[in-house]
Amino acid sequence: MSAEGAVAYRRLDSVAEVAGGLALGRSVSEREGVEVPYLRVANVQDGYIDTAEMKTVRVLPGEIERYRVRKGDLLLTEGGDLDKLGRGAVWDNRIPLCLHQNHLFRVRSNRDVMLPEYLSAYVSSSLGKQYFLSVAKQTTNLATINSSQLKSMPIPCPSIDAQRGVVATLESISEMEVAIETAITKLRAVRDGIALRGMAPIAAREVPSGWGRVALREVVPSVDYGISAVLNGDSRGIATLRMNNLSEGRPELGELRYCPQGVDSKRLLRVGDVLFNRTNSIEHVGKSGIWGGELEEATFASYLVRLNADVARLNPRYLVEWLRHPVVRQRVRSIATVAVQQVNVNPTRLRELLIDFPVDLQEQARLIASLDACDHRISVERENLAKVRAMKQGISDALLSKKPGKLDHLVKVAEADVP
Repeated sequence: MSAEGAVAYRRLDSVAEVAGGLALGRSVSEREGVEVPYLRVANVQDGYIDTAEMKTVRVLPGEIERYRVRKGDLLLTEGGDLDKLGRGAVWDNRIPLCLHQNHLFRVRSNRDVMLPEYLSAYVSSSLGKQYFLSVAKQTTNLATINSSQLKSMPIPCPSIDAQRGVVATLESISEMEVAIETAITKLRAVRDGIALRGMAPIAAREVPSGWGRVALREVVPSVDYGISAVLNGDSRGIATLRMNNLSEGRPELGELRYCPQGVDSKRLLRVGDVLFNRTNSIEHVGKSGIWGGELEEATFASYLVRLNADVARLNPRYLVEWLRHPVVRQRVRSIATVAVQQVNVNPTRLRELLIDFPVDLQEQARLIASLDACDHRISVERENLAKVRAMKQGISDALLSKKPGKLDHLVKVAEADVP
């Protein structure tokens, strides 16, 4: 190309090998096969790989090399929800022998012309995402790409030295991300410690002085089921919390649905309402949260129930922390009944569980205040993390689109805005 500083584009399959993964569901005998761990969509996040929950599969020994991931391989999701389309990260070989599932593409760069870290930065940039959205097969809230579309993706190919410069800049920002994430992890550990110490009688045989142990129904005299209505994405309706809208004891409003019809005022949420997820997978059933008036008007779906605490005896915030306690979560799962791909907790049986709580409401409030202080610090760090990630995305786009003026501006804004 003749323009000064312009970078040539090449098809992805000319600078890297693109391969599909292992299809699951086959039966391989224990005698013939080898049990090995494999990566699935849930493991591949945006910019990192989470191996906290790995699964294994039995394969024939001769299949291992075909589906094996090696250090430096870029793993990309084929799609699903829009946020999963082209999501990817570079494998660091933390598990020496590991395969990848067929819903993941393995992209193995020719490192003489393309650094995997540079390629990962490009596909995760807004330019890369624009390409995926332009070629993907889309239905309502879902999108997928196939191998041919991925292989055809145009990739800017500057010199290896230039690629190293881009990667070094982005890695320095990634170090800031890691530092903040580490701080959040430590704060969460502190919070967990405060909660476990403050609620230690939950796991004790004897009830200590100043504490009560009663059936939950004595301090939660009633429950309300949510609405049963067909929801949609039209925000002119009434915001309706569903099972996925509770996270860490609070409402998560990222993927709201709406009720297009009127809702009885008795089913509208009030500040201080405690919501309990009665139906979900075994991992998520029992999630709870307290409504803080985050929206002017909202209701809740029938998979959730509202637990109406007797506020003369029980602080609703304490009730949520009790429901989140690991011992209580285990007790809740023990009374769940299995349905098709989900489990259900009957609110009547839930209210038969014994709850331990400080009789003095001020003691309950003191514990909540300590947890709130941790939550505030975690919230501040999350805001900082969001700023760093936005800065990283902006700088990435500027570097990859060759707009140095924009890059200089982003760096100055970032230095002023991120503590």
